Amino acid sequence: MRFQGLDYYGIEGDLKSEARMIRDTVRQFVDREFLPVVRDHYRAGTFPLAIVPKLGEMGLLGSTLSGYGLPGIDNISYGLVMQELERGDSGLRSMASVQGALVMYPIFTFGSPEQKERWLPLLGAGKAIGCFGLTEPDHGSDPAGMKSRAVRDGKGYVLNGTKMWITNGTVADVAVVWAKLDGVVRGFLVEKGTPGFSAPEIHSKLSLRASITSELVLEDVRVPAESLLPGAEGLKGPLLCLTQARYGIAWGAVGSAMACFREALAYTQERKMFGRPVASFQLTQAKLADMVTQITMGQLLALQLGRLKDAGTMRPQQVSLAKRTNVRMALEIARTARGMLGANGISDEYQVMRHMCNLESVDTYEGTYEIHTLVLGKDVTGIDAVS
Repeated sequence: MRFQGLDYYGIEGDLKSEARMIRDTVRQFVDREFLPVVRDHYRAGTFPLAIVPKLGEMGLLGSTLSGYGLPGIDNISYGLVMQELERGDSGLRSMASVQGALVMYPIFTFGSPEQKERWLPLLGAGKAIGCFGLTEPDHGSDPAGMKSRAVRDGKGYVLNGTKMWITNGTVADVAVVWAKLDGVVRGFLVEKGTPGFSAPEIHSKLSLRASITSELVLEDVRVPAESLLPGAEGLKGPLLCLTQARYGIAWGAVGSAMACFREALAYTQERKMFGRPVASFQLTQAKLADMVTQITMGQLLALQLGRLKDAGTMRPQQVSLAKRTNVRMALEIARTARGMLGANGISDEYQVMRHMCNLESVDTYEGTYEIHTLVLGKDVTGIDAVS
């Protein structure tokens, strides 16, 4: 059945025709290419790598960037892409989000002309895969405490350190690795197969199972001077990348929430209890009304954030608000929808529990709910509650 979106407040009328066309194209792609296979991949703990070149052919990787064969679409259109990909699965959106916002964006923004010419066309076409190495085993929410180090050695650098919870790591052709050089955070491009560099996959996951998650291990990894991202110096570099990724997450969470709402609505309309459709009971209707309300608020929040981003006035704190709010909203809707399906809600014949489990990870990565709460607290009070 063709997916029917949710547009309770007539948001459709505010979208440009191009944005609607992009969204509808991605929506059909997810329905046709991804949803038929995601259950098997979720069970197996694998990601359908064959879909990556297709994402590239459609211009869905690094799509807000221009030049190098990239489409340069506006940020609202990009947000709708993330919405539809995560409607399929958070793992699908994560793959595209990491590729575009965390790998291609830093190369585009901080890279040398040679780095851009080499990597952006390959990554944009899905002919190469990238990953982003910032989080460490002991330093997630505190990236300033990273232990990874780079030292100069002749004409190049030697890297040592460990990164954790890295999407795409095991299959990545290039990793954007952040390490301290003379006490300053710098970015390096580390290619697959470099001696001393390994990326073992993490298999012990109960969430984001249809996604490749890895550890990055760097043991005396020697890279040439040309691997350094010349325009990134200090934590500002990786934090700017995370802002791009969080923007996409704010939209993606709306897609997960819509998928759960639609499944709960259809199920309760068809399922009968005490001789009546479950949807006819007051408690069920109250839950559905709350879902519609929360999703509509999330849509409006994401839409205004996209307008600010396109206008060049978006602040990182506004992204924190949207990521924090929309992901927690989607997680609560997924939990509620799971309950509305009763015992069937725990079966992977339905999608609500897959989304629910995935959103537990999305609520944590790219800044936890609590960290974004403190970002907002500091912004409105002027007082840093962390330091």
